Amino acid sequence: MKTSPQAGFPKRAFTLLEMSIVLMVMLALMSISMFGSNKMNEWKLGRKASEDLRSVYSAQRMYLADNPTAAVASLTDALLIPYLPFHATAMPTVKSLSGATLPIIITVSPPVINAGSGDTYDPSGCSNDMLWDVGE
Repeated sequence: MKTSPQAGFPKRAFTLLEMSIVLMVMLALMSISMFGSNKMNEWKLGRKASEDLRSVYSAQRMYLADNPTAAVASLTDALLIPYLPFHATAMPTVKSLSGATLPIIITVSPPVINAGSGDTYDPSGCSNDMLWDVGE
């Protein structure tokens, strides 16, 4: 005589414990990806800032090559804008990690990001890592 499976229960089914484990793994993966996404956005801001600083630095060097008697301290936006790449019509600005728009100080070489009151903005903490700065 054959015994049949218990009535009402299918042969192949997931238990509540298995479903809970799957959900916990999915939640863990989602939280890890959210953290990684935030770090990636910070890196993108830093990369964009360094590209803008390099373009301003390049414009400074080209202007000073054309005008060798000009002092770096006397540079203005109007003098450098024609030397910016891609026919830019305004001096680039940088977004901070908090979302504030920061100007670039062009009267020093290499240029730096102005954090307010003359302080240099560089959240990476290193002045030659090529992120948030032009470097050495």
